[in-house]
Amino acid sequence: MHIKVPELLGGKVVVVSGVGSGLGRTLAVRCAQAGADVVLAARTASYLREVAKAVEETGSRALAVPTDITDPAAAEALAAAALDAFGRVDALINNALVEPPLTELSETAMDDIRLGMEVDVYAALRLSRLFTSALRESRGSIVMVNSSVLRHSKRACGGAYKIAKSALLALAQSLATELGPQGIRDNSVAPGPMWTDKVKDFIGSLAASRGMSLQEGYDEVAADMDLRRLQSPEESADAVLFLASDLARAVTGHCLDVNCGEYHH
Repeated sequence: MHIKVPELLGGKVVVVSGVGSGLGRTLAVRCAQAGADVVLAARTASYLREVAKAVEETGSRALAVPTDITDPAAAEALAAAALDAFGRVDALINNALVEPPLTELSETAMDDIRLGMEVDVYAALRLSRLFTSALRESRGSIVMVNSSVLRHSKRACGGAYKIAKSALLALAQSLATELGPQGIRDNSVAPGPMWTDKVKDFIGSLAASRGMSLQEGYDEVAADMDLRRLQSPEESADAVLFLASDLARAVTGHCLDVNCGEYHH
């Protein structure tokens, strides 16, 4: 079910990092539907062009900037391009992540743990620092896209992922304290499993290995949710839009769980 987004971000400029095929693309399009012009950052130029086209089809402007956010020079070029194109930035959405190794910590290579920290945490800090001056001018906000892995220690998710996402939450809270006096808010959204093609394939594979149908596999996973369903990427994105908007102008240092009731916090 797709609900029309009110113009929560009308007249604003939003930077979205990690514009991949999952939540990143949805975030970009939902921001545009909410009235924002969108700066798109990811490594693959061809994919960025596709997302930029989807943004422009809503009537908003898009700027696609191929960026490896772990590269300081590329991150600086992203910030400069955004300000050159639009003259302001009102919100930064740090969505980039690296696929975590789904292994126990005793079996996870240290380099894989470092990479998770580099992409999820250090790059988010780098971008937040680069956009601080612009966000100060607009009295804007930062939203960190986190994960429900914060709320559990399931072996299937891998400890390296929880380490990185826990550090990202601490980063967001620290920045909320440090940047708050400058009028900048910093919040987090922690989505649970979303009904994407990747999750569909994963659940379908597990279900098939047990002689179950995809629907039976879905129902088994959804049984842990109060709402008995998995949320869509749009539902997770809309929580980000709220925190980036002026409706949340008194909210900072907060982590909003979006998981259909899988965990209460």
